[in-house]
Amino acid sequence: MISGILDVEDPVPGTYHLEVSSPGIDRPLVRLDDYIRFAGLEAKIEAERSIAGRRRFQGRLRGVAGEAVLIDCDDGDEPKPVEIPFADIRRAMLVLTDELIAAAEDEQRMQR
Repeated sequence: MISGILDVEDPVPGTYHLEVSSPGIDRPLVRLDDYIRFAGLEAKIEAERSIAGRRRFQGRLRGVAGEAVLIDCDDGDEPKPVEIPFADIRRAMLVLTDELIAAAEDEQRMQR
């Protein structure tokens, strides 16, 4: 649909090739719902401010509690749950793991 609009509006001078792609399997997490959807998978989160003495977190997503993201950080023998206010997240993304690849393959099968 967008190709037709671009042909009519002609915002790009000269010839071009339109490509559309997905954000990738290790996609950024940008909405609160993303943390619910990908609960159980590993993620990296960078906060705007220090939370629990740090700004960078990596571990298994546990979902959300209100307006906060829950993540179990592997800092030794036992994962430590951390609650990060969604408004304080600078950037977050899924970590490419075998588990993520398997989940993506399952999702593709279900969409067919």
